Amino acid sequence: MMKVYGSRVSYYTGKLEAYLRYKNIPYSLHGMPYEQADMLKEKVGSVQMPIVDREDGRWMSDSTPILLELEKEHPQSPILPDNPVIAFIAHLIEDYGDEWLWRSAMHYRWSFPYGRELLSNILVDEISTPVPMPRFIVRRMIRRRQIRFFTTRDGVNAGTRGHVEQGYINALKGMTSILEHRPFLLGDRPSLADFGMTAPMFRHFSQDPEPAEIMRTEAPLVYDWVARMWRAQSVPSGSFIDALDAPLTPLLREICETHLAQLAANGVAFSRNEKSFEMTVQGCRYTNLPISRYRVYCLEQLRKTFNALSPDHQSVIKQALPFEHAELLWSDQPIAKSDYNIDGHLPYGHAINVYGEGTP
Repeated sequence: MMKVYGSRVSYYTGKLEAYLRYKNIPYSLHGMPYEQADMLKEKVGSVQMPIVDREDGRWMSDSTPILLELEKEHPQSPILPDNPVIAFIAHLIEDYGDEWLWRSAMHYRWSFPYGRELLSNILVDEISTPVPMPRFIVRRMIRRRQIRFFTTRDGVNAGTRGHVEQGYINALKGMTSILEHRPFLLGDRPSLADFGMTAPMFRHFSQDPEPAEIMRTEAPLVYDWVARMWRAQSVPSGSFIDALDAPLTPLLREICETHLAQLAANGVAFSRNEKSFEMTVQGCRYTNLPISRYRVYCLEQLRKTFNALSPDHQSVIKQALPFEHAELLWSDQPIAKSDYNIDGHLPYGHAINVYGEGTP
């Protein structure tokens, strides 16, 4: 049985757990042993959730490569559609859920008093520290760290707060447009897109006080979907859609206007060896954002997946994405090189932080 080191309130741990439950893969969940940080860095290169000990000498990290690796070992009920166009859209939605909605999730968790009090209480019981300290001190340290690194440092301020919150609302609206027509985002069964969106929607938006109330009142279909994803192992085999359809349009537009805009600005700044970057997304100006080498890698992977498609399939996607910044996916303009995972070692070997101090 594999050991998953993470948290019951963690963004990416929830995504991985939902997948393991769907595939009926036995696992046990353990808190992150921060007092063994040196050992974890030796095994996987970075101390960020989740980390998986396969108990056969192999360790895994980075949720997306973990899912894709386990798909090879557990091909039943595959999460990638056979249709190459639909499979590409699954990758695109998953990347948006993983990377763009992170800022909104962290804001709703740590910018509101009730939420940060609740979550710091939960986390203090799940983590271990190298030196034993009083509980109230550890709680204070958690709150300060999270606010500093995952809200203030990630561009959340009085000028951007409204847009950060609207990003969550737009995601709910986009998902609702789809879930009015089918139980999962790309058909009658979960896909990679669903697991990507589970990361923010499950352990953050559906559980943290402020966003959970919004989801229950404004997007009950998404609230239902969250529960459906957590018990997805009981979902009978179904089929994926065989063509892109109108219900997907609002979510795909949002992804292009936001996530792809961020990937583009981050990539340009990385190529110039800058220390931070700025971007304007849907008219909102963000400044002094941390540059992420990992998100350069994310863009590389999206382009690689798109370029592997046939010309006919590429044409279908281009017609379905007539939105601002969509051309980033197929542009001939060179992008920065991450020089990461060149040998394809992930999810084994050393990973890197998304940025800064890693991700909880």
